[in-house]
Amino acid sequence: MHELSLCRAIAGVVKPHAASRHVDIVRVRVGALRQVVPDSLEFCWSLVCQHLDGNMVDAELELDLVPAEVLCHTCRQQSRIESRFSVCCPSCSSTDVDVVCGNEFLVTSVEVS
Repeated sequence: MHELSLCRAIAGVVKPHAASRHVDIVRVRVGALRQVVPDSLEFCWSLVCQHLDGNMVDAELELDLVPAEVLCHTCRQQSRIESRFSVCCPSCSSTDVDVVCGNEFLVTSVEVS
C-alpha cells in the first residue's frame, strides 16, 4: 500500500511549514493517473497523524481529485479519459496524446491555528 508512504511524505512537507502550530486541515490535489485510492489515503493519513507529535494528531486531509485529460495530436481534441490504465484519445483512439492534467500530487494548502 503506497498510500502510507505518500502520507508520510505529506506529513514531511507539512510539518516544517506548521512550525509547531496546530495543523487543522491539509489540502492535497491528486490526479486520477496517480493510482491513489482516496479512502486508503485518508485511512493512512489518520494512522500517520496518530504517530506524530501533538500538533498534527487530528489534522484533516482534504482531497481535490483531478480527472485525467489528454490533448490528442491526431484529432486535436482535448478530452477527459476515464481509464487509469489506457491513456489514449477517447475521440479517435490515437495514442499520440499529451496528458494535460491528471498527474498531479501536490499539497496545495495547510490551515493552522
